[in-house]
Amino acid sequence: MIKKNKKFETEAIRTQLERTQFLEHSTPMYLTSSFVFEDAEDMRASFAEEKERNIYSRYSNPNSSEFIEKVCKMERAEAGFAFASGMAAVFSTFAALLESGDHIISAKSIFGSTHTLFTQFFPKWNIKTSYFDSNALEEIENLITAKTKVIYAESPTNPGVDILDLEVLGKIAGKNGLILIIDNCFASPYLQQPIKFGADLVIHSGTKLMDGQGRVLAGITVGNTELIDKIYRFSRITGPALSPFNAWVLSKSLETLALRVDRHCSNALQLAEFLEEHPKVAWVKYPFLKSHPKYEIAKKQMKAGGCVVAFEVDGGLEAGKKFFDSIKLLSLSANLGDSRSIVTHPASTTHSKLNAQERESVGISDGMVRVSVGLEHIDDIIEDIEQALG
Repeated sequence: MIKKNKKFETEAIRTQLERTQFLEHSTPMYLTSSFVFEDAEDMRASFAEEKERNIYSRYSNPNSSEFIEKVCKMERAEAGFAFASGMAAVFSTFAALLESGDHIISAKSIFGSTHTLFTQFFPKWNIKTSYFDSNALEEIENLITAKTKVIYAESPTNPGVDILDLEVLGKIAGKNGLILIIDNCFASPYLQQPIKFGADLVIHSGTKLMDGQGRVLAGITVGNTELIDKIYRFSRITGPALSPFNAWVLSKSLETLALRVDRHCSNALQLAEFLEEHPKVAWVKYPFLKSHPKYEIAKKQMKAGGCVVAFEVDGGLEAGKKFFDSIKLLSLSANLGDSRSIVTHPASTTHSKLNAQERESVGISDGMVRVSVGLEHIDDIIEDIEQALG
């Protein structure tokens, strides 16, 4: 293994499993469901957790271990566990840490499936959620009760790319003895490390920028060792573990994360600047646009603005539909963080489970467009969007 304190790109490339007797240069795939033991005592000691070793791929696997170690180094986290999807990571993290009667305080601006989890499923187990406005963090203190256990937020948010001050959230959580969980998916660990600002746990959908090519589903939670141990023990029983093949794909993908995200951010900023000057665009939001209301906070906690640009087509829903139907090069999809640029209509897709009032409260208008800016040449991306707007 590499020494500590290497640069981000070096850790992403050089954090690898120990080589086998074949002295391979690239980590092999360990496509096995289980592992064998030397004798009865070895088997007993392994199940008794007197030894740290692989037993069954639902618990751990060399490929998932390598992926977890890389993300932990990137996020400066103590430990982690990898999941079959981003939502498996979200659900399992909360399910492992909460008990009936507990209370969550969450930002209003969160992914639609997470909102559904909080409002439709957790209430069945008497777990309640209170929401605060992403632009009014001072509301949080007033929402805290004796049953509150977690503060949860995304930054940047999905899909409106609002920015929350992670340092403020960290201080509130620390002062009140609460667990701060941050979904860092939009930023990736290359652009932002929430643990630096006081987060206890960080969640990613590995499906997005970590994979970067729209191939596999994955999720991961990293952070405090004690909390991760609870998540691990819940997950080894309930079975949401990441497959070894997907873990291998992701670990290789992380080797180019910095390179890819730099290009994503460069393209996204240029697109945002173009849209800001377009007469048929009502407004544009991108964290590193100076017009973004939280521009200074974004600069404080992020290296660059990420791959997602949100904007409103002037003319509302009908104009938005015409725009989507006129797209030629970009993909109409609900994914993001892909090498290929993607346009999404959040109100009818990713956030369609929110009612109109809920969407309005988090800034999702009927005409909002979310663009996940890919790695194509920026001239071609702009050309396609320009002709669709026209």
